[in-house]
Amino acid sequence: MGKTVRILFLLFIGCTVSVFAQNQKLNVTSIAHFKLDADEFIGYDSFGFSYQIKNNVFSKVKGNEVFEYKNVSLGNITKVDILNPLKIVLFYEDFNTVILLDNQLNKMTEINFSQNNIPIVVPAIGMSTQNQLWVFNTLNQQIGLFDYLKNEYKTVSTPLTETIKYYQTDFNTFYWIDKKNNWFSCDIFGKTTALGKVYDFDDFEIINNHQYIFSSANLLYFKDISDTNSNTVSEIEVLEKTFDKFCYKDQILSIFTTKEITNYKIVTP
Repeated sequence: MGKTVRILFLLFIGCTVSVFAQNQKLNVTSIAHFKLDADEFIGYDSFGFSYQIKNNVFSKVKGNEVFEYKNVSLGNITKVDILNPLKIVLFYEDFNTVILLDNQLNKMTEINFSQNNIPIVVPAIGMSTQNQLWVFNTLNQQIGLFDYLKNEYKTVSTPLTETIKYYQTDFNTFYWIDKKNNWFSCDIFGKTTALGKVYDFDDFEIINNHQYIFSSANLLYFKDISDTNSNTVSEIEVLEKTFDKFCYKDQILSIFTTKEITNYKIVTP
């Protein structure tokens, strides 16, 4: 390595350390801690049920109430959407199939997108409004809406030019981050908005259209892109040194390790 290159490299490292050294700390308060025997923790709903997957069996639990669903014929569960706890979305990507469950995890609807009149190959899906599902179709690289009662599909976005690295949906919005860490949103009318560039991450969760939490190297951070200081990132101080997943809902931050969950109260700026 030449002298000039070494100097530039050291300056870069120094600047990076300086930026993170100036980060604010976002304090949280531990409010609950309990054991959990699961392979993956999904999250909580507004009724206090927790959702998890163990040996490819999906379950919801609250106290002594336990409901389970399994479907060995469709392979592994790829994605779970509990946005509407009365219509839960289970996605089995290997079979291009979605199962909709009621609040007791009984099957309501099964949708095989490969059998649709308009071919759809789905790597990303989520619950939307008015009996519709958000769908990203790799065949045309477009975001669309699928009406699961009428079996009708319509595209709403223009074709995406970059690969989706992460996505998240709510009833009215499909959010995604591309492989270059650019953050976008698309509403149900097809309006696409560039929200900015995000930090590189291991895991990610969107709070709203200007705030997000991300993990990197087993540390958690909070970012508000509307902050006038673009370099400001707040580190979230939790007790866990390593963790498998985190999730955020209604100012509760849940940290999932192999066998337990800790819930923290977090107040974002």
